[in-house]
Amino acid sequence: MSERTARTVRAVANDTPFVLVTGRPPRWVPQIVDGLGVAGLAVCSNGAVVYDAAADKVLRSSEMEPVRLRDAARELRDALPGCTFAVERSTRRARDDVAEQFLAEAGFHRVWPNRDIRVVDDGELFGRPAVKLMVLHEDRLDIDLASAVEEVLGAGLHLTCSMMGGPVELSLQGVDKASGLASVADDIGVGRHEVIGFGDMPNDIPMLDWVGHAVAMRNAHPGVLEVADEVTTCNSQDGVAQVLERWW
Repeated sequence: MSERTARTVRAVANDTPFVLVTGRPPRWVPQIVDGLGVAGLAVCSNGAVVYDAAADKVLRSSEMEPVRLRDAARELRDALPGCTFAVERSTRRARDDVAEQFLAEAGFHRVWPNRDIRVVDDGELFGRPAVKLMVLHEDRLDIDLASAVEEVLGAGLHLTCSMMGGPVELSLQGVDKASGLASVADDIGVGRHEVIGFGDMPNDIPMLDWVGHAVAMRNAHPGVLEVADEVTTCNSQDGVAQVLERWW
């Protein structure tokens, strides 16, 4: 987090609600909050979790039941041999039971080679509710895989991608960054047309469609650039700060 961006966000947060909206789980939010110097509400896991960073408390989450997880995995394995899966689970606080939050099959961990992942068998992987089901394929890239997954599962689950070369991410139908941010806006009495949003990847598109003013980063995915009202510079050039500095 650059000092310019952090300083600008702190100026905004003095008198205006500032909400982090991310595909990341709550356990990854504290390091972002520390970099910004602002602790408030965060919409995590692509809208499936609303987290209060100041209180370190998950306020609500939208979970897929085990039968839904198992059925989706079975359908994808049958139609697309070579798939591997992971799940994100919600806990009461960001660091509660970290070993129970991110579980994956062997082979999936090549995307995130870090200590957060715990490799388990299918029984444990799909044995409890989860806010996110993630899918990788040994031969297909994210965009090609997303199309194939959508064809197999239809409209049963919400599908998106949040990083180039990353997994396809599935949540309950109707759960996305827009729904998560809308719920927070409703809580604090802010109308959608009063909201400015920033994004760069396909998982940001529902949110950018929802907000009153949508800003894409210059290095954003083409689909994000298409829906934006405005394009700022890249994140590495303080693109968010450059827009916010007009008013703060």
